[in-house]
Amino acid sequence: MNKHLNELIELSKIDQAIDSYNPQLEAADKKVAKVQKKIDAAQAEVDDLASAIASNEEKIIAFEEQLTLLNEQLASNVKKSKEITTEKEMKALSLEEDIAKEKMTFANEEIERLQGINETKRTLLDEAAVKAAVLQDEFDAVMVEVSAEKVEIGKSKESLFIKREELSRDIEQKVLSFYEKIRIWAGNTAVVPVKKQACYGCFMKLNDKTYSEVIRGDEIVNCPHCGRILYIETQTEEA
Repeated sequence: MNKHLNELIELSKIDQAIDSYNPQLEAADKKVAKVQKKIDAAQAEVDDLASAIASNEEKIIAFEEQLTLLNEQLASNVKKSKEITTEKEMKALSLEEDIAKEKMTFANEEIERLQGINETKRTLLDEAAVKAAVLQDEFDAVMVEVSAEKVEIGKSKESLFIKREELSRDIEQKVLSFYEKIRIWAGNTAVVPVKKQACYGCFMKLNDKTYSEVIRGDEIVNCPHCGRILYIETQTEEA
C-alpha cells in the first residue's frame, strides 16, 4: 500500500479516537446540567416563597399601621363626643365610628389570614431550602465525579495529540494539507474504507476502474462521488 495512504489512514484513526471522547464530554456536561437545572428549580421555589412571605409581611405592617390610625381616630371621636351639641353631629360621629370599626375588623381579619398563609409558606420554605441543600450536595458530588472523568479524558486526548503531532511531522506537507482540506467538510470520515465496492463515506458504488485502483493501493484514490480518500481494509484484502 502507498506509504502516504498508510500514514493518512493512521492519522485518520487518531483523529477519530480524539473525537470519540466528545460524546463522553458532552454526557458529563449534561449530567452536571441536569442537576444544575434541579437546583435552579429548587432555588426558584425558595425565592418565590421568600418573596411571597415578604410581600405578605408588608401587607400586615400596612394593616397594623391602619389599625393604629383607626384607634387614634376612635380616641379622638370620644373627645369630640363631649363637645357635640346637635343630634346631626352625633349621627355623623356615630357613622364615622361604625365605618372605622368595620375597617378595623377587616384589617384584623386580613392580618390573621396573611399570618396563617405565611405560617404555611414558612413550612414550605423550610422544606424547599432542605431540598435545595440536598441538591447542592448532589451537584458537588457530580462535579467531583465529572472533573475526575474529564481529567482522565484529557490525559488520553493529550497522548493522542502527541502521537498525532509526531505522525504529522513525518507526513509530506502537501499530502497532509490535502487531507486537512477534505477533513474540513468530511470531519472524521475524510479517509474511509471501501466495502462491497462502495465508498463507506457516501455509500455510493464505485466503478470498476476506481475500485481496481483502490485495491492496488499504489496511490491515493478519491471517491469520484464525494471526494473522500479511499482504502481497502486488511481483512478485505485477505478475503
